[in-house]
Amino acid sequence: MSVDEESLTRLRAALDEVGVDYEEGARPGELVVTLPGERKLRTVCSLVVGSEALSVQAFVIRNPDENHAAFYRYLLRRNLRMPGLAYAIDGAGDVYLTGRLPARAIDAATLDQLLGTVLTACDEPFNELLVRGFLTSMRAEWRWRISRGESTANLEAFRHLLEGDEQGPDASV
Repeated sequence: MSVDEESLTRLRAALDEVGVDYEEGARPGELVVTLPGERKLRTVCSLVVGSEALSVQAFVIRNPDENHAAFYRYLLRRNLRMPGLAYAIDGAGDVYLTGRLPARAIDAATLDQLLGTVLTACDEPFNELLVRGFLTSMRAEWRWRISRGESTANLEAFRHLLEGDEQGPDASV
């Protein structure tokens, strides 16, 4: 893919104007931004400028351990509400957010809206995705931490689902 240097310059200027830090990516025309989240600690977003389009891709979550049909159905339903972006999976089943924008549309306002949508799409459903796809693992982690007196701070948002699960897999929730 050939890089449109003028569009890449506009992308850098737009990121500077919006106040988003970035670094050069590994591919030609790629800039990488890290967006801070509330549920998901951070979202790393790749922006790649080509000759015709700006491609965006962000990792959302790894392949779920369980409940695949409900997990992916949830994401597909969310796709209906997102302008210009969509959830997709790679060969390993890991979930990414992807999209394309005409290179000529790159400006601060458009980029601010795009990155806001990326952040919302990656951060907002994160806890729900964890529950749908990793609840069994979370329960095992909770029991392990409780049994050893370890901190459960990283699972605090799920306490209502995990508390009372300390006795073992047959404990009712």
